[in-house]
Amino acid sequence: MSAVGAQMTCREMVELVTDYLEGRLGGPQRARFEAHLAICPGCQAYLEQMRQTLHALGRIPEETLPAAAREELLQAFRAWKRDR
Repeated sequence: MSAVGAQMTCREMVELVTDYLEGRLGGPQRARFEAHLAICPGCQAYLEQMRQTLHALGRIPEETLPAAAREELLQAFRAWKRDR
């Protein structure tokens, strides 16, 4: 990860979005996340999409997700992150 105080990349933002939405980012990391959002329209849109998705789906316990579906979702997210 980048040094504290360094500008956050889109990739880092994507990796931290869940922690951000769940209030688990603290101090400098949260500040870097929000500073990146302030200047990146693409990440602003991504964050809003994630918020809408979470709102629409609610919280689904991981244990209720079939293993095949979980793996398919993980593969989709990995592919998306590689393409960014």
